[in-house]
Amino acid sequence: MAKRAWLTAADHGVSEALYLRDPDDNGVELYWDRPREQWPHGGDGGLAMFTHRLDLEALLNATSPFYHLKK
Repeated sequence: MAKRAWLTAADHGVSEALYLRDPDDNGVELYWDRPREQWPHGGDGGLAMFTHRLDLEALLNATSPFYHLKK
C-alpha cells in the first residue's frame, strides 16, 4: 500500500495551526497566534481555548489576493 502525505488544520481560538505529515511519517506544525485582544474568554474571564476545524477556504482567501481567481 502506498504511503500518503496528509494535512490537517485546527482553530484553537488563540491560534490557528496546520499539521503536515509526509509519506515517511515526518511531521511539522505551522501555527500563528491571534492578537491577544481576539482570544476567547469564558464567563469567569479565563481563556476559553478550543479545537475546531480551521476554515481553509477563508484562510486562503484572506492570505492570497489571487486565490479566488483559481476557482
